[in-house]
Amino acid sequence: QVQVVESGGGLVQPGGSLRLSCAASGSVFTLNAVGWYRQAPGKERELVARFSSGTTTTYADSVKGRFTISRDNAKKTMYLHMNNLKPEDTAVYYCKFAESLLTSYWGHGTQVTVSS
Repeated sequence: QVQVVESGGGLVQPGGSLRLSCAASGSVFTLNAVGWYRQAPGKERELVARFSSGTTTTYADSVKGRFTISRDNAKKTMYLHMNNLKPEDTAVYYCKFAESLLTSYWGHGTQVTVSS
């Protein structure tokens, strides 16, 4: 069984920073970090940042230049460094790991609230 756990969310003022962490564990041969997604109230889940082939990363236009995704493959952990946060970044943030093209795992999410 695979478990994925996000942490690091919270309340922050506009312009502030947060670092989200995501750790995966389980008895599978391969677990690859896919990326971070978020879902705001009344909206669909959307991509925030993800790893593409090799070392390439992809970011939503709304977070480019402010967010940075990183990972530690040996620890099955990934991070999302968020700077210059805006109220529109308020959402539940989810991370995703994949065992294969057909099998992926999500965490339960961590709430990020940006408000003064």
